[in-house]
Amino acid sequence: MSYAAAAIEPAGSSVDVSQVHEASLFEAARAINTNRLTSERYTEVLLERTHKFASLNAFITVDDDKALSAARAADKARLAGKRRALPGLPIGVKDSYLTMDLPTSFGTAVARDFKPATDAKVVTAMKDAGCVVLGKNNLVEMSYGLTGLNGHYGQAKNPYNVLHITGGSSCGGAASVAARLVPAALGGDTVGSIRVPAALCGVVGFKPTPGRWSGSGVAPISNTLDTTGPIARRVSDCDLLDSIATGNYSSPQRLQASLKGTRLAVARHYYLDGADAEVEKVFNDTISKLKDAGASVLEVDLGTDFGPMVEEANWALFFHDTQPDVTAFLRDQKIPLTFEEIYDGLESHIKTRWQRFVLTTGAGYTEDVAYKDALFRRRPEVRRRFDSQVFSRADAIVFPTTLCAAPTIAEQWQYTVAGRTVNDVFLSRNTYPASFAGLPGISIPMGLTENGLPLGFELDASSGSDKALLTLARRVEQVIGFVRPPSVSA
Repeated sequence: MSYAAAAIEPAGSSVDVSQVHEASLFEAARAINTNRLTSERYTEVLLERTHKFASLNAFITVDDDKALSAARAADKARLAGKRRALPGLPIGVKDSYLTMDLPTSFGTAVARDFKPATDAKVVTAMKDAGCVVLGKNNLVEMSYGLTGLNGHYGQAKNPYNVLHITGGSSCGGAASVAARLVPAALGGDTVGSIRVPAALCGVVGFKPTPGRWSGSGVAPISNTLDTTGPIARRVSDCDLLDSIATGNYSSPQRLQASLKGTRLAVARHYYLDGADAEVEKVFNDTISKLKDAGASVLEVDLGTDFGPMVEEANWALFFHDTQPDVTAFLRDQKIPLTFEEIYDGLESHIKTRWQRFVLTTGAGYTEDVAYKDALFRRRPEVRRRFDSQVFSRADAIVFPTTLCAAPTIAEQWQYTVAGRTVNDVFLSRNTYPASFAGLPGISIPMGLTENGLPLGFELDASSGSDKALLTLARRVEQVIGFVRPPSVSA
C-alpha cells in the first residue's frame, strides 16, 4: 500500500496484503471480510514485527499461542457467517486493564504474575466485537508518569528515534501503534496519558468525556479525572473503537475535507506560552491550512489567572484521589495486593512522589479543604470559562498537544524548551486543562520537526460532544494530511 492510499476514508479503503502492517483497522477489516487476508495471517505478521522490534519495550506480555488461537477462532466464526466490527483484528491493551487471558501487572513488579478472573468492561466489548488481544502494552508504573520509563519492564522507546522518549503513561500503546505492531491500542488518560504519547509518537490519541468509556476493571489514579480511550493511526479508527466501547456501533462514513462553517478557537496566552519555536511555527502553519480549507479561527482569552488556577487545582485532585481510589480498586476487584504492598514495591522516582504527595503523611499532601476548593469552586469556574469564552463561540479549541517534541531519554527529567528549564510534568502542560474540566480531547499528528520527531495538534470540545469532535477531527486530519511512518516501520 502506498502511504498516500492511507488517506482514503473507510468507505473506499483498501490494503496491499504484502504491506498489511500498514493497514488501519478499517483497511484490515475490509481485507479480511473480502477474503484477501485472514486474521491468523495478519496476527502472524504483527507478532513477527513485535518480536523483531522488542527493543522498543512496547509490550510487557505477549502470548503468541493465545493470540493465534483467538485469530483462528475469529476466522472460523467469519467463515461460518458471523459478521463482527473487528473481525479478528489484533490490538494492544495497556497493562492497567484487567485481562483474564493474560497477566495484568499494572506496570509493577509485585503484580507481575497476577492473573485476573475477568476482563475489564472495555476489553469485553472489544472482544465481543471480534478483536484479538495481541498483548499487554508497557506503561509507566501505576500509570504515574509522562515519559515512558518503567524501571521493571524497560524504557519505552520512540519509533521515530529510539534515543527519545515516547511520552506516558500509555507509552507502549503509542509506540506499538506508531511502529505498526498493532493498528490500535487501548490506553488511559488522567492528565494527558493518551494524548501526550500519541503526539510524541505521531499517532492519534482520543480522550473521551469522563464516564463515556467504562473504567471498570482498569487501575485508577483519580476517578475524578481518569478516562480510558483509544490510540490508533487514523481518527476514523478511534471513532470506530469509541462506537464499540459505548455500545453504539456505527461505521464512520466518507467526509468532505472542507472546513467551511467550522469555528476554531485559539488561546495563545496559555496554550502557546513557553512553546518551542519550531512547535509554534508548525502550529501556525497548520492553522493557515485550516483557514485555507474554510475554517474561521478566533482568538480567545481564558484569563491571566487561568494557568495557575488549573495547575494547582488539577494536581490537588490528581494526588488526593490516588490512595483511596487505588485502595478501593484493589478491594473491589479482589486483587490479592494491598495499597501498602504496591507502594513498597514502587520504583524509586515514583515512590518518592507518592511519599511526598499521595500519602496522607506527605509534606505535599492536599488536605480536604484544598481538595474541596479545587473540586467545587475552581473546577466549575474553569468549566464556565471554557463554555463562555470558547464553546459559546467555537466548535473546538485547538493548540499544540505538547509544547515541545519528545525529549531524549537521557534528559527526560529536566531539559530546556524556549530558553527555560522544565521537567517531565511540562509535557502535560497543554493536556491537563481538558482533564480538569472534563472535556473530550483528541491529538492528531500535525507534522515533523526538522529532526524528524512528530508533533501533535489537539482539539478539545465541550463535555459530551465526543461524536461531533471525532467528526471534526476527521475533517481536520484530511486537511492536514499524514506524517510519514517512522523508519522502524519499514
